Amino acid sequence: MTIEQFKATLADNSAPDVPALLRALWHDARGDWDRAHRIAQDVDDPNGAWVHAYLHRKEGDIDNARYWYGRARQPEAADSLTAEWARIVVALLNPGDS
Repeated sequence: MTIEQFKATLADNSAPDVPALLRALWHDARGDWDRAHRIAQDVDDPNGAWVHAYLHRKEGDIDNARYWYGRARQPEAADSLTAEWARIVVALLNPGDS
């Protein structure tokens, strides 16, 4: 699946059949931060921490986001939330390309 195909699913009424973190980002993009957060906090690996960091950054809880960026071993994002969302989606869709 490409990012364009993933974005196209945002018009659907239900999440696509993708791994949990992509579902979290799907729910986030559709305005359901709480559901996205519930999914992300249940994934205990660096990618889960990255999505968790992004969500707390979006929430405005920068100190909490910094903690999760550290757990993710990712630099603290300074670009737009939209750009970071897309970067994470691409990384999750193409896990071998990092």
